[in-house]
Amino acid sequence: MANTSSRMLRLLSLLQTHRYWPGTELADRLEVSVRTLRRDIDRLRELGYPVEANRGVDGGYQLAPGAALPPLVLDDEEAVALAVGLQTAVQSGVSGVAESSVRALAKVVQVMPPRLRRRVEALRAMTVPATWGGAAGSTVDPGDLTVLAQACRDTERLEFGYTASSGERTERHVEPLRLVPLGRRWYLVAYDLVRHDWRSFRLDRLDRPRSTGTRFRARELPAEDAATFIQERMGQLPASYAVEVLVDAPAGTVRRHIGRWATVEEADEHRCVVRMRTDSLDWPAMALGSLGAEFTVQSPPELLDHLRRWAGTFDRAAGRGAAGHVGNA
Repeated sequence: MANTSSRMLRLLSLLQTHRYWPGTELADRLEVSVRTLRRDIDRLRELGYPVEANRGVDGGYQLAPGAALPPLVLDDEEAVALAVGLQTAVQSGVSGVAESSVRALAKVVQVMPPRLRRRVEALRAMTVPATWGGAAGSTVDPGDLTVLAQACRDTERLEFGYTASSGERTERHVEPLRLVPLGRRWYLVAYDLVRHDWRSFRLDRLDRPRSTGTRFRARELPAEDAATFIQERMGQLPASYAVEVLVDAPAGTVRRHIGRWATVEEADEHRCVVRMRTDSLDWPAMALGSLGAEFTVQSPPELLDHLRRWAGTFDRAAGRGAAGHVGNA
């Protein structure tokens, strides 16, 4: 018979399938008596797991949803699937999912034994993710994100190679503060120990991040938060486009849809002004088109030319589709 601790973990794993278990079947699975099973169930309840019981000859047990997420017990296959799924979600465009995935991935990988880490890495290496309109070279390795997230959480200094927009490559030694997803890119906000100032680093230009194991006391960031720091720095970049568009939709509606990547200000009850800075006009074109509302481009003129090219492409595609449909009728 397994010892009490390992048996309790096995019991919790079975209950977390959320199926209903007849008492006798559950006891047989654990190779214990029904009486011992009842004692184990009581121990789980004392630990805060809401186990529901049905009495009688056909009585059994089921884990009910609790007020808070309890510790999970995962087998090898489940742990690998979870890690790979989180790595995929890192590239998600859904608001909040990418950041949460990085935090969860950092926790999962930290407690994963080496043999499972190797399986996760093998699956990741042999999987080609599909991305929406990402610029060449803009993808980020989830493994690097995990290293960076753990260093931010544990306040440990980092070293990594970095390639600037000019192509110059340098080695950086920093005190990391936060990871910030903005638009289609990730950024690291950190204090640069060589330049003695706060810096932001695009993660797709960063390589071989590694923790030095040296802890540090967090410094005060000269901004409200890390996201504000990034946005203020991006506003100072001379090479980006300053986009300003009047949208025929309420500010609240637009803000919920694309406010994560743009500044949305109310013009009146039914209209709003959207502003964003970007180094590619593809993104504002996609974001504005996804709103499903009329809009007027106020700047830059290049965005108007960009939209005309897209409109021509879509119009020709619609024409070919209609002709093909008629030809096949």
